[in-house]
Amino acid sequence: MDFSFTDDQHQLRDALRGYLERENGFSARTASARSASGWSESLWRGLAEDLGILGVGVAETAGGAGGNAIDMMVVSEELGANLLVEPFLETSVIGAAALGAAGGREAELAAIVSGAMRCAFAWAEAESRFDPAAPATAATGTGAGWRIDGRKVVVTAAPYVTHLLVTARDSDEPVLLLVEADAAGLSLQNYPTIDGRRAADVLFDAVSLPEAALLLRGEEAIERLCDIATAMLGAEALGVMRVMLDDTIAFTKERRQFGQPIASFQVLQHRMVDMYMQTELATSAVYRAVLSLDAAPAERARAVSAMKVTVAGACRFVGQNAIQLHGGMGMTDEVRVSHYFRRATVIESEFGSADYHRRRFAALSRAD
Repeated sequence: MDFSFTDDQHQLRDALRGYLERENGFSARTASARSASGWSESLWRGLAEDLGILGVGVAETAGGAGGNAIDMMVVSEELGANLLVEPFLETSVIGAAALGAAGGREAELAAIVSGAMRCAFAWAEAESRFDPAAPATAATGTGAGWRIDGRKVVVTAAPYVTHLLVTARDSDEPVLLLVEADAAGLSLQNYPTIDGRRAADVLFDAVSLPEAALLLRGEEAIERLCDIATAMLGAEALGVMRVMLDDTIAFTKERRQFGQPIASFQVLQHRMVDMYMQTELATSAVYRAVLSLDAAPAERARAVSAMKVTVAGACRFVGQNAIQLHGGMGMTDEVRVSHYFRRATVIESEFGSADYHRRRFAALSRAD
C-alpha cells in the first residue's frame, strides 16, 4: 500500500509549519496558555483567515476546503508538534464531523470555517468513564424541544468556546446535542490541566434547547464520532513525539561528559533508536486507523482501538526517555520537552485509556 503524501499535502504541511513557527513559537504558545483567557484569539483568527485551516474537513458547499481524512491527519500532526492549545480537535474535527453528519447545518459549518464558532466536546462522565455511548446525562423531549439534566467532567476547552457538543440519553439510546455555552441552566467549574490547556466540569440543570439542537442519534453515530476524534488525536501525538525525539537527539549532541557528547555513548544511542522505533510503530497504527475511518463499524473500531493502545504506549516510552536523557533540566518549564511530555501524558488516556481500548478490541473480536 502506498503511504506517500500528495504534493498538495506536502504544501499544506509546510505552509502550516512555517505559519506556526512565526506566529505561535514556544514562547508565544506558553504565553497564550498562561494568559487569563488560556488561548489566543488572534492565532485562531489567523488559522481561519490566513490559512483556512479551520475548514480543512468542511465541505466546499459550506465554504470549507473539502479535505479528506489524510488532510486532517497532516494538519493534526503539525498542530501537535506546535502544542496548540486552541480547540482545533474539538471544533474542526469533532464539531465539523458532527454537523456534517447531521446534514443541513451549512450555517454552523460556515461559522467553524470563519472561526466564529468554537466547540467543546462534553462526553465524559464520572460514572460511565470512557464509554461515550453510555451517558447518564438525560435528554428529555419537551414537545417544543429538549431539556438536559446531568454533569460532564473534564470538558477540554469549555471555558473559551461558543458551543458544547453534549452526549446524553434519550429513552434507550444516546444522542448528541448542540448547546450554546451561555445557555440558561448551564454552569462551569473551570480549571487548568497539566498540559497547559483549560477544561471544566459542566453542570446542566434543566437546560432548555430547541428541537434543532439534535445533531446525532444512536450508539453507532456517537462511537463513529469518537473514533474520528481518537484517530486525529493519534495524529497529534505523532507530532508531539517527534519533537521530543528531535529535541532529545539535539540535546545529547550538545551535552558533554568525559570530554565527549553523550550522544556518542552506545547505550544512549540504543535508547534513542528505541524511541524512534516506538514513534514509527505509532505512525503505522495511526495511518491504518485514519484509512479505516470509512470502513465497516467493527473494522473501524478495532483499527482505532489498536492505534490508541499503540500510541499510548509510545507516548509513555518516548516521553519518559526524553525526560531521562535530558536529566533534571528536562522537568523544568524553561525546557520545552517538559511541556511536550505533559501533553503526551494526557494523550495516553484522552478518549480512552489503553486498558479501555484493549477491552474494546477484545469485545469486538469476540463478537466477530
